Amino acid sequence: MEWAQILVVLLSVLLSLLLIAAIVLVVQLIRITRKINEVVDSAQRITSTVEEVTVNVARVTSPVWLARALSSSVKRMFRSKK
Repeated sequence: MEWAQILVVLLSVLLSLLLIAAIVLVVQLIRITRKINEVVDSAQRITSTVEEVTVNVARVTSPVWLARALSSSVKRMFRSKK
């Protein structure tokens, strides 16, 4: 065998190993990307739920706050008349 043939065999083996490594890397990157998308979707669901809860709490607490303010002002009014 000549040196040129040995060099061609070595380079073809090296290139095939690099191709296999690249394929494995691409598969792993696709899996990681899918996991990241799942996490992002979960975070979006959580934030929308928290936003809904915040809006509902604001709707409930606003009338409660108004009722407390009115009751305290009425109490002050009756105390001042005495």
